[in-house]
Amino acid sequence: MNEIKEEIYIAGGCFWGMQGYFDQLLGVLQTDVGYANGDSDITSYYDIAKTHHAETLRVVFDSSKISLAELLAHFLRIVDPTSLNKQGNDVGEQYRSGIYYTNEKQVDIINASLKQEQNNYDKPFVVEVEPIKNYVLAEEYHQKYLDKNTNGYCHINLSLAKKPLDDTIFDKPSKDELKAKLSDIAFAVTQENATERPFSSQYDKFSEKGIYVDIVSKKPLFSSSDKYDAGCGWPSFTKPITTDAISYKNDDSHGMKRVEVRSKVADGHLGHVFGDGIKEKGGLRYCINGAALEFIPLEKMKQMGYEKFISFVR
Repeated sequence: MNEIKEEIYIAGGCFWGMQGYFDQLLGVLQTDVGYANGDSDITSYYDIAKTHHAETLRVVFDSSKISLAELLAHFLRIVDPTSLNKQGNDVGEQYRSGIYYTNEKQVDIINASLKQEQNNYDKPFVVEVEPIKNYVLAEEYHQKYLDKNTNGYCHINLSLAKKPLDDTIFDKPSKDELKAKLSDIAFAVTQENATERPFSSQYDKFSEKGIYVDIVSKKPLFSSSDKYDAGCGWPSFTKPITTDAISYKNDDSHGMKRVEVRSKVADGHLGHVFGDGIKEKGGLRYCINGAALEFIPLEKMKQMGYEKFISFVR
């Protein structure tokens, strides 16, 4: 499939740990560490205090797999955005937190992510938001430092990268409970791998802003920002809302070779993913049964407990 490459630069204290964390994320294509947003385009590790650069991670990512909103959710998970010029044990202007954008389209997403996360703190954020400038690649011994030095210093819990952003616990009901709770078609689709009739879903031509959650677990699955009309008769999306929302399974049923899409947490059938989607958005088409989904309007997301996903809706 087509890779849609984007770049973002993030500063969050010692760049060794930042690189070790973000290298683990699905959809991150390349990273390097350097010094950003100082007064000059020449500096070094020993000069950044004089040139006022920040230790920074450059992230090249495939936006058809992972959104900027998801990357920023990870960033805000591992830094203290209220701490001025300090992260972990590292103190100094070079350890300030910052998000340095490469195009104006990224600014709205950055601001929405920060505004949303600020609600979880009493102290104001001190995260620098500026266009990237004067990025200087760090010395080779700093690149992939924790890969080369497995016991090296790190102020970040790297294991968090493998844990879901939405860590609320879901206890799956029994089949009998689900049968009583779900509509006949929702039960048949999610629990028995059935397929709803084409053009029968209320969400097929639906275009309101919000998120689509799993009808069983209520976990977020897709954003309206990634929905489009594929003309196939089922709700279609270019990608899941987060890289950890769904699981994939080879499906050889009905004499066809397909890739089934299932909800990661509740393990319910959702639909299939095909390679005939919009090329400019990665080329994938997530063809989803509307009966497996529940729509949460943007204006109700906060009151329904989905505030952390507001920045995923554009």
